Amino acid sequence: MIALLSGEIAQRQPEAIVIDVGGVGYRVQIPLSTFYSLPEQGKVSLHIHTHVKEDAINLFGFLSVEEKNFFALLISVSGVGPKLAINVLSHMPAGELALALVEADIPRLTSIPGIGKKSAERLVLELQDKAAGFALDEISSSAPVGRTLPTGLREDAISALINLGYKENLANKAVKGLEYPPGTPLEEILKKALQLLRKS
Repeated sequence: MIALLSGEIAQRQPEAIVIDVGGVGYRVQIPLSTFYSLPEQGKVSLHIHTHVKEDAINLFGFLSVEEKNFFALLISVSGVGPKLAINVLSHMPAGELALALVEADIPRLTSIPGIGKKSAERLVLELQDKAAGFALDEISSSAPVGRTLPTGLREDAISALINLGYKENLANKAVKGLEYPPGTPLEEILKKALQLLRKS
């Protein structure tokens, strides 16, 4: 099973590219997020998900392992095939999608072409817990290193976020991942944490 392809770009289109590996051309379907990050020509390496059907073997390529793993997560959902999963990742980065799933943000999910209300609800039902790790990665990669808060204030902020419906691990990560000048009130901490959790 092919897991990685490295070679020269022979053809480049929004929905797929052809990678020349030692004189053999491999057609690889890609999301728009990968397409926009590719060079016009030259060498490229893509992480590959090999999808085998009775009548075909299709290759799906991604610049990052995380996006490839999220693609595999999406197609594990009943009714979500590779083409729909590629479409989803073309319209919303994996990190943002993970946050939307964790927060059960149905309106945000249904803004993706091809995803209706029932599909969005099914994605949340099946992937909400599994997406939490991806959401944490998104938060940690975008947040500055924070200063240590007094224990009581930190616990109050996390408790308030949990009461608003956020999972404890996400609330804890958001509170710890921000900078707070000395004497920052609880309201300001919550405001910053919510902005991070709800960022678009």
